[in-house]
Amino acid sequence: MLTTVLGSLASFTKITGSSDDDWIDRLNHLWTVVLMTLFAVVTSSGQYAGNPIECWVPAEFTGAYTSYAKSYCWISNTYYIPQEEPIPRRVSDRYNQELTYYQWVPIILMFQALMFKIPNIVWRMMNGQSGVNMEKIIILAESGMMGDPDDRMKNISHLAKYLNRWIQTHRNYRYNFFVKLKEKYSNVVCFCCGKRDGTFLTGFYIFVKFLYCANVIGQFFLLNAFMATDFNMFGFEVIENFIYDRNWRESPRFPRVTLCDFKIRQLANVQTFTVQCVLPINLFNEKIFIFLWFWFFIVATLSFGNLFHWIYYIIFGENKVTYVRKFLKVSGEIHTNFDKKLSRKFAEHYLRSDGIFLLRMVGKNTSAMFITDLMQLLWKTFKEEHCSVKNGVTEVETETPLMNGNCHMGDMEPPSLKSKL
Repeated sequence: MLTTVLGSLASFTKITGSSDDDWIDRLNHLWTVVLMTLFAVVTSSGQYAGNPIECWVPAEFTGAYTSYAKSYCWISNTYYIPQEEPIPRRVSDRYNQELTYYQWVPIILMFQALMFKIPNIVWRMMNGQSGVNMEKIIILAESGMMGDPDDRMKNISHLAKYLNRWIQTHRNYRYNFFVKLKEKYSNVVCFCCGKRDGTFLTGFYIFVKFLYCANVIGQFFLLNAFMATDFNMFGFEVIENFIYDRNWRESPRFPRVTLCDFKIRQLANVQTFTVQCVLPINLFNEKIFIFLWFWFFIVATLSFGNLFHWIYYIIFGENKVTYVRKFLKVSGEIHTNFDKKLSRKFAEHYLRSDGIFLLRMVGKNTSAMFITDLMQLLWKTFKEEHCSVKNGVTEVETETPLMNGNCHMGDMEPPSLKSKL
């Protein structure tokens, strides 16, 4: 029994995947997928493990005739006419009221689950093109949170060195007017995915967020086409019925009692029969799709809000500086006005958008204490490199002194430009 439970947990861990995204993403690609897969299993068991349809047939029908009528009406499409209305005489009018979806509900639910998973697959396949393995970084960060203090600091130190190497490797090796203009443009337009401009991860992540939003909105239109009804308004109709205390006995979208026409050839004669059938599965389908409408509405609202939230954080550069200074102040690294000015360079020219984004992801999946220690080590690395580069250029001529362990502001160009000079 214990082995079975542990095996189930291991399998669930494989399904959940990595933590290189936020909880809104996991709401889309994990919990919604699990939910829709569960609904698909429920509806398919009702179709194939029981009697999905029962028909009221004429008294002269034998057992074989009854089985034939039930099978035919299930695989073909029944149609819905309210009990208080007469059955149309024209065949075309009957066909216009056909229900074409109930046989395919499990398949459409699994297809919808796949659509919710696709943006996550795209993200996991392509984010490595930035030159950093986000999954391994977050795994290393998570493993170092609760370990021994020495091992914890060793993990943070390794992580800081790796991030510094990644930042330095993907920095612009040429720094001129056009590079400055491109960097400024990249900071404003977050969709400009440039590895050396520090906007690849952020731009691609925003694109994936847009895919999540487009997918959940597309689900409403998909169900509109699938059920041939105005599914967009389904939830509002349910709310209206509850508000005005109306009876909700049978929905025209999911009728339980339908009609079916079929023909039987007897020698030279072809006889047409119209039988009344019951679809018990629609009792479940109705409740499932009511729940899914509200679930999609909540997911869409949260996804769009989260998309605008990330765009706000990425586009406005002051958010990067504020985020960095918050942790540097907690660790006691901001002492003077020089430190405040240097922290702006640290955020805008050293970490840049991708570095800040990566730190935010690490922070969302670890703790404030961990990200504070990691930010402190990156800050010290940045100051050492900045001061060594500056002193290497000017120390011979001006013998620039240090203030509180920091070099003077002077000419604060990025290290790549200093090395070029």
